[in-house]
Amino acid sequence: MSLHVGQLRKELSDELFTRANSGLAFTPGGLRLARRAAEMLSLQERTVVEVSQAGHGRRLLRVGASSLFAEHAAPGLIEAFTARAADLDVELAAHSPEQLPGLLHTRTVDVALGPRPAVVDAGVVYRPFLNYQMVPVAAAEHPLAAGQADPARLREQTWLLGPSAASEVGTVADVLRQLGIPEGRQRIFQSHAAALEEVKRGHGVTLALAFTVRPDLSRGTLVSVGGGALCWNGAWHTAVLADSGAPAAASELVRFLSTPRATQAMVRGPGVHAGRFRPAVHVTLWS
Repeated sequence: MSLHVGQLRKELSDELFTRANSGLAFTPGGLRLARRAAEMLSLQERTVVEVSQAGHGRRLLRVGASSLFAEHAAPGLIEAFTARAADLDVELAAHSPEQLPGLLHTRTVDVALGPRPAVVDAGVVYRPFLNYQMVPVAAAEHPLAAGQADPARLREQTWLLGPSAASEVGTVADVLRQLGIPEGRQRIFQSHAAALEEVKRGHGVTLALAFTVRPDLSRGTLVSVGGGALCWNGAWHTAVLADSGAPAAASELVRFLSTPRATQAMVRGPGVHAGRFRPAVHVTLWS
Protein backbone atom coordinates (compact mmCIF):
# COMPACT_ATOMS: atom_id res chain seq x y z
CA MET A 1 0.00 0.00 0.00
CA SER A 2 2.79 2.42 0.90
CA LEU A 3 4.49 1.68 -2.41
CA HIS A 4 1.32 2.44 -4.38
CA VAL A 5 0.75 5.67 -2.43
CA GLY A 6 4.33 6.70 -3.07
CA GLN A 7 3.92 6.06 -6.80
CA LEU A 8 0.72 8.13 -6.85
CA ARG A 9 2.42 11.01 -5.06
CA LYS A 10 5.27 10.95 -7.56
CA GLU A 11 3.04 10.63 -10.60
CA LEU A 12 0.62 13.37 -9.51
CA SER A 13 3.28 15.64 -7.91
CA ASP A 14 1.10 15.98 -4.81
CA GLU A 15 1.51 14.75 -1.21
CA LEU A 16 -2.23 13.82 -1.28
CA PHE A 17 -2.58 13.64 2.54
CA THR A 18 -0.87 14.03 5.90
CA ARG A 19 -1.57 12.06 9.05
CA ALA A 20 -3.32 13.55 12.10
CA ASN A 21 -4.55 12.19 15.44
CA SER A 22 -8.15 11.83 14.25
CA GLY A 23 -7.44 10.56 10.73
CA LEU A 24 -6.12 11.86 7.44
CA ALA A 25 -5.87 15.52 6.46
CA PHE A 26 -6.15 15.67 2.67
CA THR A 27 -4.49 18.21 0.46
CA PRO A 28 -6.92 19.77 -2.06
CA GLY A 29 -5.53 17.45 -4.75
CA GLY A 30 -5.77 14.43 -2.47
CA LEU A 31 -9.38 15.23 -1.69
CA ARG A 32 -10.24 15.30 -5.40
CA LEU A 33 -8.47 11.99 -5.95
CA ALA A 34 -10.33 10.40 -3.02
CA ARG A 35 -13.68 11.54 -4.43
CA ARG A 36 -12.89 10.19 -7.89
CA ALA A 37 -11.70 6.86 -6.47
CA ALA A 38 -14.90 6.51 -4.44
CA GLU A 39 -16.96 7.13 -7.57
CA MET A 40 -15.11 4.44 -9.52
CA LEU A 41 -15.32 1.88 -6.71
CA SER A 42 -19.05 2.42 -6.23
CA LEU A 43 -20.00 2.31 -9.94
CA GLN A 44 -20.30 -1.49 -10.15
CA GLU A 45 -22.31 -1.77 -6.93
CA ARG A 46 -24.58 1.10 -7.97
CA THR A 47 -25.36 -0.54 -11.32
CA VAL A 48 -26.28 -3.85 -9.70
CA VAL A 49 -28.55 -2.12 -7.18
CA GLU A 50 -30.34 0.00 -9.81
CA VAL A 51 -31.08 -3.01 -12.02
CA SER A 52 -32.34 -5.03 -9.06
CA GLN A 53 -34.58 -2.22 -7.77
CA ALA A 54 -36.10 -1.60 -11.18
CA GLY A 55 -36.99 -5.27 -11.45
CA HIS A 56 -38.80 -5.17 -8.11
CA GLY A 57 -40.88 -2.05 -8.81
CA ARG A 58 -39.01 0.33 -6.51
CA ARG A 59 -38.28 3.98 -7.21
CA LEU A 60 -34.80 5.46 -6.89
CA LEU A 61 -34.08 9.13 -6.17
CA ARG A 62 -30.48 10.21 -6.74
CA VAL A 63 -29.52 13.23 -4.64
CA GLY A 64 -26.32 15.21 -5.09
CA ALA A 65 -25.33 17.47 -2.20
CA SER A 66 -22.51 19.69 -1.05
CA SER A 67 -20.32 18.03 1.58
CA LEU A 68 -21.45 20.44 4.33
CA PHE A 69 -25.11 19.64 3.74
CA ALA A 70 -24.51 15.92 3.19
CA GLU A 71 -22.71 15.53 6.50
CA HIS A 72 -24.82 17.66 8.81
CA ALA A 73 -28.35 18.02 7.42
CA ALA A 74 -28.95 15.18 4.95
CA PRO A 75 -29.20 12.21 7.38
CA GLY A 76 -32.22 13.58 9.22
CA LEU A 77 -33.82 14.84 6.03
CA ILE A 78 -33.55 11.53 4.18
CA GLU A 79 -34.87 9.50 7.09
CA ALA A 80 -37.89 11.78 7.46
CA PHE A 81 -38.54 11.87 3.70
CA THR A 82 -38.23 8.13 3.00
CA ALA A 83 -40.54 7.35 5.95
CA ARG A 84 -43.34 8.83 3.82
CA ALA A 85 -42.89 6.40 0.89
CA ALA A 86 -42.21 2.70 1.41
CA ASP A 87 -41.30 2.13 -2.26
CA LEU A 88 -38.63 4.86 -2.44
CA ASP A 89 -34.87 4.46 -2.11
CA VAL A 90 -32.65 7.54 -1.88
CA GLU A 91 -29.04 7.53 -3.04
CA LEU A 92 -27.02 10.43 -1.62
CA ALA A 93 -23.62 11.45 -2.98
CA ALA A 94 -21.49 14.39 -1.85
CA HIS A 95 -20.00 16.51 -4.62
CA SER A 96 -18.27 19.82 -4.99
CA PRO A 97 -20.94 22.52 -5.51
CA GLU A 98 -19.32 23.47 -8.82
CA GLN A 99 -20.11 20.00 -10.18
CA LEU A 100 -23.80 19.89 -9.26
CA PRO A 101 -25.26 21.69 -12.33
CA GLY A 102 -23.30 19.41 -14.66
CA LEU A 103 -24.45 16.32 -12.79
CA LEU A 104 -28.04 17.45 -13.24
CA HIS A 105 -27.60 17.96 -16.98
CA THR A 106 -26.02 14.52 -17.43
CA ARG A 107 -28.85 12.98 -15.34
CA THR A 108 -26.27 11.62 -12.88
CA VAL A 109 -28.40 13.10 -10.07
CA ASP A 110 -32.11 13.96 -10.04
CA VAL A 111 -31.93 16.84 -7.57
CA ALA A 112 -29.06 18.84 -6.08
CA LEU A 113 -28.89 20.39 -2.59
CA GLY A 114 -26.30 22.99 -1.72
CA PRO A 115 -25.29 26.63 -2.20
CA ARG A 116 -26.58 28.63 -5.13
CA PRO A 117 -23.72 29.52 -7.51
CA ALA A 118 -22.95 33.15 -8.29
CA VAL A 119 -23.52 32.49 -11.99
CA VAL A 120 -26.86 30.70 -12.40
CA ASP A 121 -27.30 28.07 -15.10
CA ALA A 122 -30.33 29.01 -17.21
CA GLY A 123 -31.32 25.37 -17.48
CA VAL A 124 -31.50 24.87 -13.69
CA VAL A 125 -34.18 26.11 -11.29
CA TYR A 126 -32.98 27.07 -7.79
CA ARG A 127 -35.14 27.41 -4.70
CA PRO A 128 -33.89 28.31 -1.17
CA PHE A 129 -35.02 26.02 1.64
CA LEU A 130 -32.79 26.55 4.70
CA ASN A 131 -30.75 29.47 6.04
CA TYR A 132 -27.78 28.76 8.27
CA GLN A 133 -24.97 30.55 10.07
CA MET A 134 -21.24 29.77 10.14
CA VAL A 135 -19.17 30.71 13.19
CA PRO A 136 -15.43 30.37 13.89
CA VAL A 137 -14.83 28.22 16.97
CA ALA A 138 -11.88 27.01 19.01
CA ALA A 139 -11.26 25.02 22.16
CA ALA A 140 -11.68 26.83 25.48
CA GLU A 141 -7.91 26.75 26.11
CA HIS A 142 -7.01 28.20 22.70
CA PRO A 143 -5.28 31.63 22.85
CA LEU A 144 -8.03 33.24 20.73
CA ALA A 145 -10.72 32.14 23.18
CA ALA A 146 -9.83 34.87 25.66
CA GLY A 147 -10.66 37.93 23.61
CA GLN A 148 -11.68 39.58 20.38
CA ALA A 149 -10.10 38.14 17.23
CA ASP A 150 -9.37 40.49 14.35
CA PRO A 151 -8.71 39.33 10.76
CA ALA A 152 -4.95 39.75 11.17
CA ARG A 153 -4.85 37.32 14.12
CA LEU A 154 -7.17 34.91 12.34
CA ARG A 155 -4.79 34.76 9.38
CA GLU A 156 -2.03 33.62 11.74
CA GLN A 157 -3.99 30.60 13.03
CA THR A 158 -4.03 27.00 11.83
CA TRP A 159 -7.43 26.36 10.26
CA LEU A 160 -8.72 22.80 10.49
CA LEU A 161 -11.42 22.43 7.85
CA GLY A 162 -13.74 19.92 6.24
CA PRO A 163 -14.05 19.14 2.51
CA SER A 164 -16.01 22.34 1.85
CA ALA A 165 -12.77 24.31 2.06
CA ALA A 166 -11.57 22.67 -1.16
CA SER A 167 -14.50 24.14 -3.12
CA GLU A 168 -14.66 27.53 -4.79
CA VAL A 169 -18.39 27.88 -4.03
CA GLY A 170 -20.16 28.16 -0.69
CA THR A 171 -20.00 30.06 2.58
CA VAL A 172 -16.81 28.36 3.82
CA ALA A 173 -14.91 29.31 0.67
CA ASP A 174 -16.32 32.85 0.80
CA VAL A 175 -15.23 33.33 4.42
CA LEU A 176 -11.72 32.04 3.78
CA ARG A 177 -11.36 34.46 0.87
CA GLN A 178 -12.84 37.34 2.84
CA LEU A 179 -10.47 36.80 5.76
CA GLY A 180 -7.52 36.14 3.45
CA ILE A 181 -6.54 32.87 5.13
CA PRO A 182 -3.37 31.59 3.38
CA GLU A 183 -3.54 28.09 1.92
CA GLY A 184 -0.51 27.18 4.00
CA ARG A 185 -2.62 27.77 7.13
CA GLN A 186 -5.40 25.43 5.97
CA ARG A 187 -5.56 21.72 6.75
CA ILE A 188 -8.40 19.83 5.07
CA PHE A 189 -9.86 16.73 6.69
CA GLN A 190 -11.99 13.96 5.20
CA SER A 191 -14.99 15.23 7.15
CA HIS A 192 -16.06 18.33 9.06
CA ALA A 193 -16.50 16.19 12.18
CA ALA A 194 -12.86 15.05 12.04
CA ALA A 195 -11.70 18.66 11.75
CA LEU A 196 -13.87 19.65 14.71
CA GLU A 197 -12.41 16.86 16.87
CA GLU A 198 -8.92 18.22 16.22
CA VAL A 199 -10.15 21.70 17.17
CA LYS A 200 -11.48 20.35 20.48
CA ARG A 201 -7.97 19.10 21.21
CA GLY A 202 -6.73 22.68 20.89
CA HIS A 203 -4.89 22.25 17.60
CA GLY A 204 -6.50 25.14 15.72
CA VAL A 205 -9.73 26.89 14.76
CA THR A 206 -12.51 25.98 12.34
CA LEU A 207 -15.69 27.25 10.74
CA ALA A 208 -18.74 25.38 12.00
CA LEU A 209 -22.48 25.44 11.44
CA ALA A 210 -23.97 27.26 14.43
CA PHE A 211 -26.74 24.70 15.02
CA THR A 212 -24.24 21.80 15.11
CA VAL A 213 -21.93 23.30 17.77
CA ARG A 214 -24.58 24.91 19.97
CA PRO A 215 -24.38 22.11 22.62
CA ASP A 216 -20.56 22.39 22.75
CA LEU A 217 -20.77 26.16 23.11
CA SER A 218 -23.27 25.77 25.96
CA ARG A 219 -21.04 23.25 27.75
CA GLY A 220 -17.94 25.36 27.23
CA THR A 221 -16.17 22.65 25.23
CA LEU A 222 -15.90 25.16 22.40
CA VAL A 223 -15.98 28.93 22.34
CA SER A 224 -16.99 31.26 19.54
CA VAL A 225 -13.88 33.10 18.39
CA GLY A 226 -14.50 36.82 18.64
CA GLY A 227 -17.19 36.43 21.30
CA GLY A 228 -19.97 35.90 18.77
CA ALA A 229 -19.24 39.10 16.84
CA LEU A 230 -17.94 37.13 13.87
CA CYS A 231 -20.54 35.14 11.95
CA TRP A 232 -21.53 34.60 8.34
CA ASN A 233 -24.92 33.69 6.93
CA GLY A 234 -25.56 31.25 4.11
CA ALA A 235 -28.45 29.42 2.47
CA TRP A 236 -28.96 26.00 0.93
CA HIS A 237 -30.96 25.67 -2.29
CA THR A 238 -32.63 22.89 -4.21
CA ALA A 239 -31.64 22.64 -7.86
CA VAL A 240 -33.56 20.72 -10.53
CA LEU A 241 -33.58 20.89 -14.30
CA ALA A 242 -35.85 23.58 -15.74
CA ASP A 243 -37.48 21.13 -18.17
CA SER A 244 -39.94 18.44 -17.09
CA GLY A 245 -37.36 15.65 -17.11
CA ALA A 246 -36.99 15.42 -13.31
CA PRO A 247 -38.67 12.37 -11.74
CA ALA A 248 -41.74 12.82 -9.56
CA ALA A 249 -39.74 11.89 -6.45
CA ALA A 250 -37.49 14.93 -7.01
CA SER A 251 -40.51 17.24 -7.03
CA GLU A 252 -41.82 15.53 -3.90
CA LEU A 253 -38.52 16.20 -2.12
CA VAL A 254 -38.53 19.88 -3.18
CA ARG A 255 -42.04 20.28 -1.74
CA PHE A 256 -41.16 18.41 1.44
CA LEU A 257 -38.15 20.68 2.06
CA SER A 258 -40.52 23.64 2.54
CA THR A 259 -42.27 22.01 5.52
CA PRO A 260 -41.49 22.53 9.24
CA ARG A 261 -40.98 18.77 9.60
CA ALA A 262 -38.13 18.86 7.10
CA THR A 263 -36.51 21.86 8.81
CA GLN A 264 -36.69 20.13 12.19
CA ALA A 265 -35.20 16.94 10.74
CA MET A 266 -32.27 18.77 9.14
CA VAL A 267 -31.42 20.94 12.14
CA ARG A 268 -32.01 18.43 14.94
CA GLY A 269 -31.49 15.14 13.10
CA PRO A 270 -33.75 12.07 13.01
CA GLY A 271 -35.65 10.72 15.97
CA VAL A 272 -38.82 12.78 16.28
CA HIS A 273 -41.88 11.56 14.38
CA ALA A 274 -43.90 14.06 12.37
CA GLY A 275 -46.91 13.56 14.62
CA ARG A 276 -44.85 14.50 17.67
CA PHE A 277 -43.39 17.68 16.19
CA ARG A 278 -44.94 20.96 17.28
CA PRO A 279 -43.62 24.46 16.61
CA ALA A 280 -42.40 26.34 19.66
CA VAL A 281 -44.93 28.78 21.12
CA HIS A 282 -43.84 31.63 23.42
CA VAL A 283 -46.40 33.53 25.51
CA THR A 284 -45.64 36.85 27.16
CA LEU A 285 -48.03 38.40 29.71
CA TRP A 286 -48.12 42.17 29.91
CA SER A 287 -49.52 43.98 32.92
